[in-house]
Amino acid sequence: MRIIPPLTAVVVTGSLYALVMERDTLLAFARGEEPATVQTIEDESAPGQTELAQATDGTVHVAVVAVHSQARAIDNAVVLRGQTRALREVNVMAETTSTVISEPLRKGASIKAGDILCELDPGTRPASLQEARARLLEARAKVPESEARLEEAHAVLEEAQINLTAAQKLSEGGYASETRLASAKAAERTAQAAIASATGGLETTRAGIESAIAAVAAAEKEIDQLVLHAPFDGILESDTAEVGSLLQPGSLCATVIQLDTIKLVGYVPEAAINRLSLGSNAAARLVTGQQVSGKVTFISRSADENTRTFEVEITVPNPDLAIRDGQTAEIMIASEGTKAHQLPQSALTLNNEGQLGVRVVRADSTAGFVPVTLLRDEAAGVWLDGLPEQADVIVVGQDFVTDGVKVDPTYRETSK
Repeated sequence: MRIIPPLTAVVVTGSLYALVMERDTLLAFARGEEPATVQTIEDESAPGQTELAQATDGTVHVAVVAVHSQARAIDNAVVLRGQTRALREVNVMAETTSTVISEPLRKGASIKAGDILCELDPGTRPASLQEARARLLEARAKVPESEARLEEAHAVLEEAQINLTAAQKLSEGGYASETRLASAKAAERTAQAAIASATGGLETTRAGIESAIAAVAAAEKEIDQLVLHAPFDGILESDTAEVGSLLQPGSLCATVIQLDTIKLVGYVPEAAINRLSLGSNAAARLVTGQQVSGKVTFISRSADENTRTFEVEITVPNPDLAIRDGQTAEIMIASEGTKAHQLPQSALTLNNEGQLGVRVVRADSTAGFVPVTLLRDEAAGVWLDGLPEQADVIVVGQDFVTDGVKVDPTYRETSK
């Protein structure tokens, strides 16, 4: 086997490598110059233009860009999506059976508390009321007669007791027969029975009065139920029942909503629920671009079984009724402030475990990883928690270094 061709190939390859890869060093050697103490390899096509620098002691440093970041106080608001909801919404329904005799009101009309929404045909109800009142008068008229009978029975009992006492004394002296004594005792028992009967008659009369009062009240209630009133100031969300419509108990007359004060309803994750409190200030931006503000008036104590979120309500004034029921809103609720760092979103990176964080320059000029929590995302950058009060954060080249790697940082100003 000939070895000349392989040797020739090795020599040619080495020469090409020296001419292409080590051209600067070869030319310097040919000119009799010393090679550079620091060699820079720059890949202009790579994003971030990361550089490797070799110091005189042989240690390799990675050129990075960092910022001196200072923690700043921010209002740590809880942001959630929700919708507007009417403060009150009531379906006004009939409680008795009859036909509508009033002209209907059209939906969208403004109404006041007490306005008539539906009026029903009274039929024979007024006559039934008069009959109930007449029975009440009749029952009350029987009271004096029953009381007189009771008083008469008491008088008869007193007389019978006197006669019995006299008969007993005469019988003891031998001046009255046993028959007279027995007759006196029978008269007393008869008087006692008369008192019991008169007392029962009086109680029956009083019971009749109570029954008549209840009948009158029921008849009056029936008549009151013939007119259905608006329960509060609001707006009709539906037409009232048409003339001639037959309404039965539970039939809908109209739907009334109150919008002069409106609620913003959203659902807060369980991880953020402890950051909220009743009375906290809140603001919202509707899909129409309108911005409103109010206060938290309700925080649910029970989580939704499916989403594990808690319902929160914010009450917002709406005097001009500009906010409608059911509009989508982005809600921001103020919570206790905290300190955080505002950094470019591009500064975020992941470690080998997939944990979100940033790379920092340590005091010994080595790179380190610090896990962070994302608090808020804004156009100017992201607000991060988890960093110390002051930190030198790598914003360019953080993806080319790992923990402990020596870095050569270049610092730039942070945006305020």
